[in-house]
Amino acid sequence: MIESGKLFQLEDGQKRRKLALTYGSLERDILGIAEKGTEFSFTDISRTDYLIKITEILLKDPKLPNEAAEELKTLIAQKPLDELRLCNVARNHLLKIIGTFPAEWDLVIAPHKNLPGQDGTVPKRDFYPGLAVYAEDIRSPFNIGSIFRTAEGMGAEKVYISPFCADPNHPRSIRSGMGCIETMGWEQVSLDQLPKDVPVFALETGGTDINEFKFPKKGICIIGSEELGVSPEALKRATYGTVTIPMKGLKASLNVGVAFGILMQKWVEYLNKN
Repeated sequence: MIESGKLFQLEDGQKRRKLALTYGSLERDILGIAEKGTEFSFTDISRTDYLIKITEILLKDPKLPNEAAEELKTLIAQKPLDELRLCNVARNHLLKIIGTFPAEWDLVIAPHKNLPGQDGTVPKRDFYPGLAVYAEDIRSPFNIGSIFRTAEGMGAEKVYISPFCADPNHPRSIRSGMGCIETMGWEQVSLDQLPKDVPVFALETGGTDINEFKFPKKGICIIGSEELGVSPEALKRATYGTVTIPMKGLKASLNVGVAFGILMQKWVEYLNKN
């Protein structure tokens, strides 16, 4: 992070980019997920006061719309100051001015009970025992990271990936996974190597409506590639059945990460009711 006084010395374009990065760093610091060496470390000013000072610098930006300025002024005036919201709002206004819009994988992960405590420890991850997903030939690192993030957030125990999936350790996978790849158990296996003693079903068109599907208490859901969907071989392996998300649009198509999110929500909802 840069000292607030030095920001005045930067030209407008550089100042905006530096401010956007600073707000992002502050968001991670507030949530307790800042990488080592990037934490807020100024000793002569509190984080709250620092945040107000850099926001006052942003308010002087000639390209900041009046509506955005009023929103920021309202947030600054709140007592106590909602640091996280101010950071997020200010960063997004800056990105709009710069012309860079945040993608899904740029969003800061929401705080929850599994963030590190004050003693630096992380509580044991809670999950539904036996719930797993098999990602078959997912080509996009962003989608792989998204799948891990959803699996972790919704309580899956494990992620299996096929031999031709994008690498979960790819920088873009790690970016969109928001730390979930490091905390989820995962294994790269072929269809034949999947456990034989658990129900296996597929998420694909032409199956049972997701609202009527009887999900197993433990099992593996196969999700297919972005272009081709679930392979014929995987459909044969899915002896428990096929589940389908009903759609009405002309395209009737969903991103694989979005579809998996809907599936996991329905699966968990079913388990909690039965």
